[in-house]
Amino acid sequence: MPRKSDEIRNREQRERQQKLRAASRKAKRPDRDDIARTALFMTISSMTARGATDVLEDFQDRVVKMLVEQGFDEHASDVVFEELVAKYRKGRSPFRRKLHLLHPDDPDRET
Repeated sequence: MPRKSDEIRNREQRERQQKLRAASRKAKRPDRDDIARTALFMTISSMTARGATDVLEDFQDRVVKMLVEQGFDEHASDVVFEELVAKYRKGRSPFRRKLHLLHPDDPDRET
């Protein structure tokens, strides 16, 4: 049996991914990034609320080191982390509501 062309394999992969995303959306299943964003927000906002600046600085150093090991720029990584700390310091959730989760049966709402 001949191998499928790249175009056919890519199209089939795209269709599989669309079905998986639709099933996850219908099941209201968070993905890895949803959980990671929430966990990071909770971690940073709780450290700032407790005044644990030394712990937060150590956490930042460790995160930035891991990013640098992946190939990211150290200075840019520090800047982005600092921006998140400034944003999360307020303690209010910075996330937009997921309207498609709140109103899953509304046909007028697209994701």
